[in-house]
Amino acid sequence: MSIKPIFPILCLLLLAVSCKKEAAQEAVKTPGIDLSMMDQNADPRQDFYRFANGGWLDKTAIPSDRGSWGAFDELAKQTNEKVQAVLIDAKPEDYKEGSDQAKALLFFQVAMDTNRINDLGVKPLQAEMDKIDAINDLAGLQQYLTASADLGTGAFFSFSAFPDLNNSAVNAGVIGAANLGLPNKDYYVGTDDETLRIQGEYQKHISRVFSLCGDDTATAEAKAKRLFALEQRLAEPMYNKIQNRNPLLFNNPRSVADLSGMLPSFDWKGFFQQWKLQDLDSVLVFQPAFLSSLEKRFKEESIEDLKTYTKWCLVNDLLPYLSSDFEQAHFDFYNKVLGGVEQMPPRQERVVEVCNEVIGEALGKLYVDAYFPPEAKAVAVELVNDLKGAYAERIKKLEWMSDSTKTKALEKLEKLRVKIAYPDKWKDYGQLSVKSFEDGGSFVGNMLQVSRWNWAENLAKVGKAVDRDEWFLAPQVVNAYYNPLYNEIVFPAAILQPPYYNYQVDAAVNFGGIGGVIGHEISHGFDDQGSRFDAKGNLVNWWTEEDRQRFEAQTTRLAQQYSAYEPIPGVFVNGEFTLGENIGDLGGVNVALDGLQRHLAKHGDPGAIDGFNQMQRFFISWASIWRGKYTDDAMKTQINTNVHAPDMYRAIGPLVNVPAFYEAFGIQTGDPLYKADSSRVVIW
Repeated sequence: MSIKPIFPILCLLLLAVSCKKEAAQEAVKTPGIDLSMMDQNADPRQDFYRFANGGWLDKTAIPSDRGSWGAFDELAKQTNEKVQAVLIDAKPEDYKEGSDQAKALLFFQVAMDTNRINDLGVKPLQAEMDKIDAINDLAGLQQYLTASADLGTGAFFSFSAFPDLNNSAVNAGVIGAANLGLPNKDYYVGTDDETLRIQGEYQKHISRVFSLCGDDTATAEAKAKRLFALEQRLAEPMYNKIQNRNPLLFNNPRSVADLSGMLPSFDWKGFFQQWKLQDLDSVLVFQPAFLSSLEKRFKEESIEDLKTYTKWCLVNDLLPYLSSDFEQAHFDFYNKVLGGVEQMPPRQERVVEVCNEVIGEALGKLYVDAYFPPEAKAVAVELVNDLKGAYAERIKKLEWMSDSTKTKALEKLEKLRVKIAYPDKWKDYGQLSVKSFEDGGSFVGNMLQVSRWNWAENLAKVGKAVDRDEWFLAPQVVNAYYNPLYNEIVFPAAILQPPYYNYQVDAAVNFGGIGGVIGHEISHGFDDQGSRFDAKGNLVNWWTEEDRQRFEAQTTRLAQQYSAYEPIPGVFVNGEFTLGENIGDLGGVNVALDGLQRHLAKHGDPGAIDGFNQMQRFFISWASIWRGKYTDDAMKTQINTNVHAPDMYRAIGPLVNVPAFYEAFGIQTGDPLYKADSSRVVIW
């Protein structure tokens, strides 16, 4: 649901108040719109993306350690560089032993010690792999899958806590589909040349990893061939990427007794007793057809192939945390083959990103103290309130929606929760064990400890009330999201800075930047997925049948617009796959524009700045936050796996439907971006 994939959280350890002043001073120096990033020689009526971003496009090359590069990446890199500098200078004695900050620092230091990591090789996983090798039959496999569930490998199925789709106030137990090595089902069932090439490269990757684990070449190659064939059979009954976007397909409550009928070969009673869930009455089965299909797999596949897949689920996801030869293997396939990346980012950068994911809030509070002035939050809160008011007015004026559905939509908007900058209640890492090498720890060992800690935290939620104060991004992560089950939008501190947000520049820049982002996230509550959930976050239909039909007619037209975009010859954006994000962008631009007009009516129009009026600066600002470049391989992977359209179409795609954009730049019939009134899409 995020504006960039959250895929699926660290920051600064110690900085004084003077740094906060420095951050504010930097904000003053940052122009609302950096004219050097534009190409004012370009005609905005012919190529608005170049007009807004031509200077940046001309002087920016995709770094050799990336497959794509854009405004998000630039800001994330700047933030991570601050983190790295502090972590390198930090001393363990500065922190109380066992404190969250001390654990984060130790985690970082262990992960940075490449000499010891390389000396260990695959040894930290050997005991677990030996357990898998010792399995002799299906009963033994079941016992292992149950006992090792806290490692979160996702072999055959996953179990977790998740807000009940029918009662989002309570966490249900959820059974999900198996972990596969390729990004989605399409990679297993596709037969085009590019997909077949990737399938071949993936099998080479499997063989390479098993060779590193000790198999001879012939054995590794045979395992790779059989493992891929097994994964293909596992993938066949799974939802495809379009189906994965439909929440209705996941709402499948089943009694625990039903599970034995769906998959009788698995000892469900033993599984739930092992994890002290014997009182659990029911679960949500996200993909029933897949779970039932496992019965055939358990009966027809050889125990050796089932063991190979189980080991693969353990090892493949942990490759980046093992010695350099394993890490290189992971990079060569997932980054180079799939992403078109030439070389790895620096070690420190990679480790900081891992820290952000696993222990981020331990340091997030210190990032906020150092870099996020309180006045910035106050301005952001006012901006959000302006946008919510503008959204309410847009709903009231919708011509295609009936009054009864409008009432429900306004209720949902009214109850929308907004989280800005940082949590009111920080995550507690007290039960997380992080070990030094001297105490028997390792990088991958600490990652396994994180998995076990996450499992325990997750299991404790089953059947309990949902904690709506929980955040799913740390403050120093450049991102944002809407959570339909919480009916909330969340904006970490890191995204509330230029080019998205600068509390000391003119309103048009902020409304076109962070305002559009906020509007985007609000719109997720009313996109093709979020609109299925009511004001409380329950999967309840609050629409009339006629309104839903009119809504889907408009969304179909929007999907068709995006499906016409062709970033690489023969490669088209999938408008249906990216529909939710495209609705978010279109709604975001419209509501941010209305919010700006409300703001100007209240505070006055400052007039032209650097030769552009407020409307023009609004659209330039919006386009500038989506400046980006891609390698061809990265673009193909983006289109195949990412629910967001490529950045250039996020910049332009919504604007061709907005009349004010035409007026701001004099776009007329015959111009490349022109669409007749009858072709423009209005949803929210």
